[in-house]
Amino acid sequence: MSLSAQFSFCPVPSHKGGFVPKTKGLHVMSPDLASPGLAVEFLNAWDDEYNGVIIDTSCLPSSANAFASALRASLSNWKLKGKRGIWLKILSEQADLVPVAIQEGFDYHHAEPGYVMLTYWIPNEPCLLPGSPSHQIGVAGFVINDKSEVLVVKEKCPCSCSGVWKLPTGYINKYEDIFSGVVREVKEETGVDTVFLEMVAFRHAHRVAFEKSDLLFACMLKPLSSDITVDEKEIQDANWMPLGEFMEQSYYQEDHMSKKMIEICIAAHEDCYDGFTAQQLISKLDGRLTHLYYRESKQNLWS
Repeated sequence: MSLSAQFSFCPVPSHKGGFVPKTKGLHVMSPDLASPGLAVEFLNAWDDEYNGVIIDTSCLPSSANAFASALRASLSNWKLKGKRGIWLKILSEQADLVPVAIQEGFDYHHAEPGYVMLTYWIPNEPCLLPGSPSHQIGVAGFVINDKSEVLVVKEKCPCSCSGVWKLPTGYINKYEDIFSGVVREVKEETGVDTVFLEMVAFRHAHRVAFEKSDLLFACMLKPLSSDITVDEKEIQDANWMPLGEFMEQSYYQEDHMSKKMIEICIAAHEDCYDGFTAQQLISKLDGRLTHLYYRESKQNLWS
């Protein structure tokens, strides 16, 4: 297969949906090719909003040699044009191209199932590209019934809270809202249906799993059912426990962070503290409905 045949006329995603044709790049001469008379095409790519470049993953050459030549030519062109950050997404089935990109100076940025993202910073100055995702988001559900009993669980884990009755907790899923994530976690671990009332506090910790930072949002939930069905894969036991007995555990007497979080939840339950509710608003940033968490003004200072 000729080098030119390994590059196709590729569509590029449109900001308005669908695809628009992407024209081929200009031809340049590359001294790295065995045949000095053979022209090399640039990689298909488009500019981002920050004078950078996003390389079209769907149109990468299948041959590592062709990819290396096109990448070198493209980098030279982008340097001449004063471009800054280059983004290169390589799919799992294109994995043999990763060593080539690394050899040409690209760095790992992040990886997800199915792909790895690489970056290249052109200017001779500190890199201004945003770092890889640095936080994971967890939720804790404080569910209390009319008998002042708290819904608690014991987890199957060898961690410091092993054997302790604690609030149901877990991580939210990709594209999941905090309020729906905490309702789901409580349902999965205990079988109890709930409705989100308010977010009352959050904890910010660093260097947790995989050296990432961790945000844990404590949320007030109202129970809609009472029967418990334990998730035996993760949970050792679950129960409705009297509030006083729950707080008397030595773990909460020694862990000032957890104790304070529970005290805030109790204050919110007794109407002595107002948390944040989730309100849907449209953002001009992307034109989509999203949720803003804030404390409602009791004097209706805004509408």
